[in-house]
Amino acid sequence: MPKVALPCAVFLLATALWGPAAAAQLRTGADAYGDFTQDTPGVRRQITLTDLPAPTKGVPNMSSIVPQPAGVLPKVPAGFTVELFAQLKRPRAIRVAPNGDIFAAQTGGGQVSVLRVADGASKPTQTELFADHLNGPFGIAFYPAGPDPHYVYIANEDSVVRYPYKSGDMKASGPAETIVPKLPAGGGHVTRDIAFSPDGTKLYISVGSSSNVDAERGDAKEFRAAETERGLGASLGDEAWRADVLVTSPDGKAGLKSFANGIRNCAGLTVQPGTGDLWCATNERDMLGDNLPPDYATRVKEGAFYGWPWYYIGNHEDPRRKGERPDLADKVTVPDVLIQPHSAPLQIAFYTGSQFPAEYRDSPFVTLHGSWNRANRTGYKVVRAIVKDGKPTGEYEDFLTGLVTSSGSVWGRPVGVATAHDGSLLVSEDGNSTIWRVTYTGVGK
Repeated sequence: MPKVALPCAVFLLATALWGPAAAAQLRTGADAYGDFTQDTPGVRRQITLTDLPAPTKGVPNMSSIVPQPAGVLPKVPAGFTVELFAQLKRPRAIRVAPNGDIFAAQTGGGQVSVLRVADGASKPTQTELFADHLNGPFGIAFYPAGPDPHYVYIANEDSVVRYPYKSGDMKASGPAETIVPKLPAGGGHVTRDIAFSPDGTKLYISVGSSSNVDAERGDAKEFRAAETERGLGASLGDEAWRADVLVTSPDGKAGLKSFANGIRNCAGLTVQPGTGDLWCATNERDMLGDNLPPDYATRVKEGAFYGWPWYYIGNHEDPRRKGERPDLADKVTVPDVLIQPHSAPLQIAFYTGSQFPAEYRDSPFVTLHGSWNRANRTGYKVVRAIVKDGKPTGEYEDFLTGLVTSSGSVWGRPVGVATAHDGSLLVSEDGNSTIWRVTYTGVGK
């Protein structure tokens, strides 16, 4: 059961003294699962290994996308303001260049666009097409780190390319150079995200599985020649290089190696400021019931195995793969932050600005695209994982909600999240093709 709510006067005093999250309620146990009707900014949840129910049968429940209701805005915590920033055809992952330009991947259109906005402005002043004729672009990264990157890297479904770049470019100044020529493609989970190690020597690439729980896929056999590089992954079957985070050098010449595996779909990839830890926002498997298994956000350890397809969230065996790999049961790494099942995490970004209150700084924000495999909808919001002294506590907090109508129809499906140059938070969603801007103007700064 949730903790008892603070009396109104105490709540107002706590908010005035310490900011909007001070009076957060924590939902634990079975109460941490819930659905969209229990979402509200400031509510915290913590799901643990002991909270996992037994597998049941999944329930397909696709969402119906409707226009944004008149006069309705996303809900954000007290002291924050949310406003429509831009409309762009199906924006997905977003990343902010050092000079403040906002790069947005339009995966379905094979394009990456750039939006220019002055610090503090509520709308972009210019939008340009940076590159097109791409194959399902999603991840975007700038290299090298610092105020003057020389390249923009873009992850296609089947490759990683880079374009020459100088600060302020809104159109690619030269042709794409292919860095990783052939990533496994086809099947499901087409998003590929990318990030660089803090020292600039490694390029990380996330590649989701092609299926729900099927480890066998014939068109991936060509990648088996490199399985000797995979450690534990050498025994993971024909679907080599999928359900992986891969690593190579920034020029791609080091060749691909597996950094970590058994991650069904690390849709979002980022590096934590300060610690240098690599994080994934991960879609876990479907059709095991409304409350199983949790999705997750986690630090990714080199050489770690996260269970897919045989196990989920530790050594919980998937009944559809029962008895196949008992040798792996004690080798599964448990993720850091367990999220309501079927929420579909897509992108993760640490808040690196100074506009928000101190408690938000260096917090990872995760976009939840929303459920299709759950009788009662969940997701369709942005949450903040709670980090203390650089380490996740396992709790996470609703931050931006209200994108589902009382009837269960959906008008917003968050995908991208990024800290803008002025310290505001940008959130893209591909249901109604919008980008939202969240600023802080209240107490507790």
